[in-house]
Amino acid sequence: MIIPIRCFSCGRPVAHLWEAFNERAAKGEDKGKVMDDLGLERYCCRALFLGHVDLIDVASKFKKA
Repeated sequence: MIIPIRCFSCGRPVAHLWEAFNERAAKGEDKGKVMDDLGLERYCCRALFLGHVDLIDVASKFKKA
């Protein structure tokens, strides 16, 4: 739902890079190049960014009764 603060595998802090990655990828830049520029070199961190689906807007529609 929300990007994790740290990578699940290696423990590197990655949450602070999410907004920059998301903005640049939305503009049409190559995602691999953007991750290289942000310093995401490990496969685990890169997979975390590429596999993330932002569902917070969908989940926020449902309220607890």
